[in-house]
Amino acid sequence: MSYNVQPLRTQQEINDFLFCLRRNKNAKRDVFLFLIGINSGLRMSDIVKLKKKDILSAKNPRTVEQKTGKTRILYLSSLQDLIQEYTKDLDPEDDLFPSTKGGHLEVNTVYQMFQKVAKLLGRDDIGTHTLRKTFGYHYYKKTKDVATLMEIFGHSSEKITKRYIGINEDEISETLLNFRLGF
Repeated sequence: MSYNVQPLRTQQEINDFLFCLRRNKNAKRDVFLFLIGINSGLRMSDIVKLKKKDILSAKNPRTVEQKTGKTRILYLSSLQDLIQEYTKDLDPEDDLFPSTKGGHLEVNTVYQMFQKVAKLLGRDDIGTHTLRKTFGYHYYKKTKDVATLMEIFGHSSEKITKRYIGINEDEISETLLNFRLGF
């Protein structure tokens, strides 16, 4: 089995994913995690470690990426209502995504949760990177600004970024949709 994680390409796919998450025991937490992921482009290893103070410390808070060690600005202004509602009963030091076993959720726990959703949706291309790729895919489709997306993701080339979010595949498919010779 190959590891081929894909973005959620349509609003319906996003809605279906949310529908499944809303049936979880910890639905409020799981839906918030999903929404932070698809709206920030952060890696799951960085999302699960967030605390209330990390996202409410400034208009555009900063976080240090675990993988790269680089400081990343979080542009979450479009989510402020959701953030305020979710965090209203939390202390500044509280984990945003607490585990039922104490501490914060682990990436593997999120992966297992997403695998259950994938099974319900009949998909084999869902993983923790689905959220990051979904952000990138929709950002690119809306703006066509691959250079900024490349900067957000910390990629070294536009080609890598487009391949990462599955745009090359989509663009090739679209251009060949009605391409026929010899008929």
